[in-house]
Amino acid sequence: MTIPQLKPHGLWKFFDRLNAIPRPSKKEERVQAWVVELGNDWGFKTQVDAVGNILIQKPATQGMETRTPIVMQSHLDMVCQKNADTEFDFEKDGIRMYVDGDWVRAKGTTLGADNGIGVATILAILDSTDIPHPAIDALFTIDEETGMTGALGLQGGFLEGQILLNLDTEDDDEISIGCAGGVDVTSKGTYETESSVAGLTTMKLELTGGSGGHSGMDIHKGIANANKLMNRLLLVAYDAIDFRIKELSGGGLRNAIPRESHCTVVMDPSDCDAFVTCMNEEFEKVAAEYKTTDADLHWSCQESSNPPGEVLSESVQESLLLAIQACPMGIHRMSPDIPNLVQTSNNLARVHVCEGIISIQCLCRSSVNSEKDDHARSIASAFALAGLDTEYSGVYPGWTPNPSSDIVATMKALYEEKYGEEPRVIACHAGLECGILGTNYPEMDMVSFGPNIRGAHSPDECVQISSVQKFWDYLLDALQRIPVKK
Repeated sequence: MTIPQLKPHGLWKFFDRLNAIPRPSKKEERVQAWVVELGNDWGFKTQVDAVGNILIQKPATQGMETRTPIVMQSHLDMVCQKNADTEFDFEKDGIRMYVDGDWVRAKGTTLGADNGIGVATILAILDSTDIPHPAIDALFTIDEETGMTGALGLQGGFLEGQILLNLDTEDDDEISIGCAGGVDVTSKGTYETESSVAGLTTMKLELTGGSGGHSGMDIHKGIANANKLMNRLLLVAYDAIDFRIKELSGGGLRNAIPRESHCTVVMDPSDCDAFVTCMNEEFEKVAAEYKTTDADLHWSCQESSNPPGEVLSESVQESLLLAIQACPMGIHRMSPDIPNLVQTSNNLARVHVCEGIISIQCLCRSSVNSEKDDHARSIASAFALAGLDTEYSGVYPGWTPNPSSDIVATMKALYEEKYGEEPRVIACHAGLECGILGTNYPEMDMVSFGPNIRGAHSPDECVQISSVQKFWDYLLDALQRIPVKK
């Protein structure tokens, strides 16, 4: 069965067309042009704001004119991650999708269901002629995944809706009413390289096969962080064997738990066997620790034909390895107020050391701004001890839960009526755009929901077909429950 043949046909048709268009964060021009063209073809008022967000306004259907106008919102960009052995260019190629039982997956890459299913849902409703709904502001934001700059740039007065339905969560039995804020923490420095002596051997180290995942939604799962584990292996070996790092590179996007790390080291040929033995012994411990979460974790160490060249000095190498070891990673604190909610965390997302330049990138999240700031200082302090300077950027606020909101009550009652059980009304540790949008629209009543998506931000990403149908039916009923304007 092809993707457009799935039900609901309208939603899957637009998801199929959307995924044929490359849409990396900060490079959404083609998908923006497509959405604007659709809005104009439908004859709806279509606007693009100063930063590139798109607003398509569809009038209420007959009989729904007195209902409160709503905003339906999703983001256009997607996380671009692929397996190391997959040939794919996210700036040129369309996502290669296939049906696997009750799931839609991509061949070796992220699927883009986050947040493509939300975008396709909104487009299907705009395209429809038989779905009752109040007046709709269809808001398509840009660059959610690498800074939320679209939401941050949205100005007050652009929207007319009074209730926001954000379609960007990943469990169909959840209603999200709050989220964490975040800050990008980037530590950088330079170092003088040191020439290798003659006769040394070059070794290429690879740590691959980590499960990866969303650094907010999956941080509580204890998934392996390849940057941390590579550093652990190097530190253990460094206690016993004299070697020098030539290059070190691991991870990619800030909001994805790093799955791979690669390192090139040089050493005396007489130390190679002991080095490999030491590394293998430590990796056996790592594999045992992560056998449940990262069963495919793989380690390799091979001699390379590349010349030793320039390397880190002993003092730079030692201070860097110790700083990475000291950098906090994973959960810092659970919420004392909301059961099972991660309150504060850090993702050691990217480590790059090469040719005299060190760059380390983290994403620190928290639903408490003061704690987020303090945790970011802890990260900066660790790298300051290695002589690195730290910058904070991409700061975005959290979304404070309001359990007594009218739209939350409406959505909760509808779920109980349709499915005979209570939904989970939660706050999440991921960054949703609702908190940012609320700064310029403080009176807007907001809620977020979506279908089952698994493995977001990794090549394992998939979306459940039956859950999309459930989500669609729930949304259509919700549109008819929007109350009359006050």
